[in-house]
Amino acid sequence: MKTDDARLEQVAVKKEQYPEADVYEFAFAGRSNVGKSSFINAMLGRKNLARTSSAPGKTRTINFYRVSDLRLVDLPGYGYARVSKIERNSWAGVINTYLENRENLLEVLLLVDIRHEPSELDKAMYDYLIANGHSGLVIATKADKISRGQYQNHIAKIQKKLGIKNRDNIIPFSSVDKKMVDEMWDIFEDIVGFYDGSEEDEL
Repeated sequence: MKTDDARLEQVAVKKEQYPEADVYEFAFAGRSNVGKSSFINAMLGRKNLARTSSAPGKTRTINFYRVSDLRLVDLPGYGYARVSKIERNSWAGVINTYLENRENLLEVLLLVDIRHEPSELDKAMYDYLIANGHSGLVIATKADKISRGQYQNHIAKIQKKLGIKNRDNIIPFSSVDKKMVDEMWDIFEDIVGFYDGSEEDEL
C-alpha cells in the first residue's frame, strides 16, 4: 500500500462531523495509551501524523486518516481512571455512535498491550465486536518490549482472557521495528476484497 498521500482528514465528536461515507474504513479500539496512534503512524509510514500523547486519555475525538481509497479511524481510548464517570460515559457514547452508524465501516480491530493481561473493558469490547459481526482480530502492541521467546506465553494469556478461538487472530505488532506493517496491509486488502466479492454476489 502506498501511503504518500496519507493525511488527517477529519476530527469528529458528533455524527454530523464525520467525513462522507465514500470509502471503506478500518477502526481501532483499545485502552488509553495502548498505542493506537503509534500503530496508525507505523501503518502510514509517518512519525507524527496520528496524534500521540504520553498522557493517557488525551485522545477524546474520533480521528479519520485518509490513505488512498481507505480510511484508518482512531477511536478514543477507554478505561482511563483519572477522569470523571460522566466524561468516561461521554467517550463511550462517542465510540458507540460511530460503531452503530457507520455503514462503510468494514472492520474494527482491538488493540491490547502484549505485556499485560487484557482488562475487563477489553473483554467487553471484544465481545461487543464479535456480537456485531466483526472478525475478532486483535493487535498485540508493543511487541518490541518483550523477547520473541516470550510471545507465545503472552499471546496465550490474551487468548484465554478474551476467549479467542483462533490464536492466529492475535497479531504481535511493534511500532518501532514495523516488521508487520506489510502483513497488516495485506490483511486489510484481503478484507476489502472479500467484502467487494460479497457485494458482487448479491447483485
